[in-house]
Amino acid sequence: MSSEIAYGIHSLTAIIEHEPERIIELFVLKGREDDRMKPILEQAYSLGFSVQYTSRKTLDDKCDGEQHQGVVARVRPAKQRDEGDLKQWLQSVENRDKPPFLLVLDGVTDPHNLGAVLRTADAAGIDGVIVPKDRSAKLNGTARKVACGAAEVMPLFVVTNLARSLKILQDNNVWIIGTAGEATADVFEMKFSGPLAIVMGAEGTGMRRLTRENCDELVKIPMAGSVSSLNVSVATGVILYEAVRQRNSIICN
Repeated sequence: MSSEIAYGIHSLTAIIEHEPERIIELFVLKGREDDRMKPILEQAYSLGFSVQYTSRKTLDDKCDGEQHQGVVARVRPAKQRDEGDLKQWLQSVENRDKPPFLLVLDGVTDPHNLGAVLRTADAAGIDGVIVPKDRSAKLNGTARKVACGAAEVMPLFVVTNLARSLKILQDNNVWIIGTAGEATADVFEMKFSGPLAIVMGAEGTGMRRLTRENCDELVKIPMAGSVSSLNVSVATGVILYEAVRQRNSIICN
């Protein structure tokens, strides 16, 4: 049976609440039965999960020394959405009250950054995140823990050809705004209304050439200090919340 390791209180709480069928077995730090752990244990017992109490070293070994907060699970892999699912999703949102709001990540290879971005995307009300199959961090235990439960509720589309997927978005009337340090317009001058996808590139190298060429507009975050760039998860937060501010203003008016 194919399985993977998940850990962390928020991540496992989200899995138990949204996809309990994925849990195979649960490992809990011996003696860890405090108020934060009790809800997980109560749900686990009510659902009939196998719960094993074990040592910290055993938990450390299971998740390669990552901070597990005293709870680790062996789980079935989550269903992976692909390009076909993206097409279906775009067709299904045509009659929604609010226009689609998507995030695209090109070359984000650090699972900590992926998790942080998913957490920010969920908080900002993003409808889905698109990543390439190659040159992208995997949604592993580290990313899920950093996401604090967002990885279990945020649709993640893993596509084989990112440039082709951007074309699919454009064919469905989604406007694509990419981020680039050399862009002439800054984030506070750009309009973020309507069906929208925001593209974030990798730290240091930014977006790939084909990704850049498939963007409708480019935008930058103005930098007033001595540093030349922000961490990708921080930059994502800045841009998404400027977009949220504008989109909420349009709805309110």
